[in-house]
Amino acid sequence: MNRVSEILGDKGHDVLEIEADAPVLEAVKRMVDANVGSLLVTKDGDVAGIVSERDYLRRVARDGPTGDEVTVGEIMSSPLIVVSPETTIDECMALMTDRRIRHVPVVEGGEVVGIVSIGDVVKFKSKQQSFEIRYLTDYITAG
Repeated sequence: MNRVSEILGDKGHDVLEIEADAPVLEAVKRMVDANVGSLLVTKDGDVAGIVSERDYLRRVARDGPTGDEVTVGEIMSSPLIVVSPETTIDECMALMTDRRIRHVPVVEGGEVVGIVSIGDVVKFKSKQQSFEIRYLTDYITAG
């Protein structure tokens, strides 16, 4: 059974953070520069939530243009929905689908050890299916 730890093994454990009192536009710039869809939000050194592209878009669509006066803490998603490295990939995918979220922090021993996106999950599942198809094709044609 494949686990979230396998995805982190492939993609790494980097977690990008931003302070809750930072301007929203700074968060957007950081996400664009790093080519990621979310940032972990901290407040006084503790994890307070997560901010994603979707959080920003919802704020703009609902309230109009955002300026430097809007902070990350005002639009972040909280409380966090998390998984552990031992969570199966299928369970992770189901959680993300049910909760309609695209990014989930991976927590071990009370610490965030990575973030998994729905894209990471789909990429992993696709790679696994390609391997299984190749294995079955080789088995059938060898017979």
